[in-house]
Amino acid sequence: MGENKESLRKIITTLALKNEEIQNFVCSLKQSLQNLEANSTRVQEDLESEFTSLHSVLNELKDGMLTRVKQERASRTYELQNQLGACTKALESSEELLEVANQTICSAEEDGFAKAAKDIKDSVTMAPAFRLSLKAKVSDNMNHMMVDFTQEREMLLAIKFLPVPATPEILVSECQVCDNTVMVTWSLPEADSKIDHYVLEHRRTNHEGPPRAREDYPWMVLEGIRETEHTLTGLRFDTRYINFRVKACNKAVAGEFSEPVTLETHAFTFKLDAGSSHQNLRVEDLTVEWDSSGGKVQDMRKDKNRTNSPMHSPARCAMMSPKRTPSARVGRDRFTAESYTVLGDSMIDAGQQYWEVSFDKESKAFAVGVALRSLGRFDQLGKSNASWCLHLNNWLQQSLTAKHNNKARTLECPIPDRIGVYCNYEEGTLSFYNAKTKFLIHTFRTKFQQPVVPAFMVWNGSFSVHTGLQVPSIIQSGQKRNSGTSSSNASLT
Repeated sequence: MGENKESLRKIITTLALKNEEIQNFVCSLKQSLQNLEANSTRVQEDLESEFTSLHSVLNELKDGMLTRVKQERASRTYELQNQLGACTKALESSEELLEVANQTICSAEEDGFAKAAKDIKDSVTMAPAFRLSLKAKVSDNMNHMMVDFTQEREMLLAIKFLPVPATPEILVSECQVCDNTVMVTWSLPEADSKIDHYVLEHRRTNHEGPPRAREDYPWMVLEGIRETEHTLTGLRFDTRYINFRVKACNKAVAGEFSEPVTLETHAFTFKLDAGSSHQNLRVEDLTVEWDSSGGKVQDMRKDKNRTNSPMHSPARCAMMSPKRTPSARVGRDRFTAESYTVLGDSMIDAGQQYWEVSFDKESKAFAVGVALRSLGRFDQLGKSNASWCLHLNNWLQQSLTAKHNNKARTLECPIPDRIGVYCNYEEGTLSFYNAKTKFLIHTFRTKFQQPVVPAFMVWNGSFSVHTGLQVPSIIQSGQKRNSGTSSSNASLT
């Protein structure tokens, strides 16, 4: 009986899931019908608008050409009429002179004949008829104003619906991910001269493989791309992967999106472990401020939708790194006394990691480095063998020192606004850089016996941490900028 009930429950569950799937599909079909109606109406309106525009262009062209024909006719008519008038007057004058000459030659009076003949000869010499050009000034041919619409007619008859662009393919082997930039390259199955631009979409994800139907992050859209590649810069790699897809567009229509691809983003991402920080430090996400009142702990507990525990932070629910462990420092075991310290929540036990920190150079004291998880609650960074740091002192005079195991080395270099921290765990290298210029400030060389975590200290000041950064190529390739203060100090290791 029990087995039958359990079997029936499974059947009911399967049926319910199938019914839900069918219902969702029915809703999808209804939505598709609505979209079809709206899209067909839009296309019809666009088509009518295009033909109306084409008719307007043809009518405007027709009016302009007819005006030119009328102007040409008027100009030639004027020239011919002027020439006709001049010829008519010359002809009338010539006929009068001819009549006088005939009368003179028929006259019988010999005394006045010589003088009359001379007058007629002089008049003939000056007659307008002998100064006229008997060639028309303009032609009556208007063939030069004729138009051959053969090609245009063929073009109009060739008008048809613009073909949908082919679907591009993202060339994964040619895509590059480095220096917190991603260069995405794609191609079309065949050349298409009608392509106007491309639309590229990308979405952060923590899942390998094809994009899922439901993701924590939305698609980000980049439009108007003219080439078959695009580089995204200034990214923060706070997820393990990024999905990409692209579609081609011509003047009227867009094609289908390419098959999405997933590119892995290698970067070190962590949060600050506010549960272990000194009570005089006010920790908000990746920003820390000195708070002399030390009462920020109660304020942080008021927000029920937010917690500073590294195990329950909403930003990390999607991807819980095995290196990210709950802090043992809670309650009375947090940093205290003059150890104004806060640690990162992610361990470094392999590989090359990089992060940056911006700090207020007016802080009375500030330090950045790495520490063992076992760092004592009273320990100050750099004053035990469990931590390595770069320390800024602004108490009496400004100085920058490298500290480890209570030993310090003063560094003679300009103090940057932002420091880059590079840790190569296997090689035991901890280096500090000017984050902007990649100038090497100092390098510790040691052998890490245990995993380490990012560590920070501030007194009467503030700082902000920048994570999700890849190791810059100039650092990873060993092309460091050297100076007299950039060598390692064996006494500090």
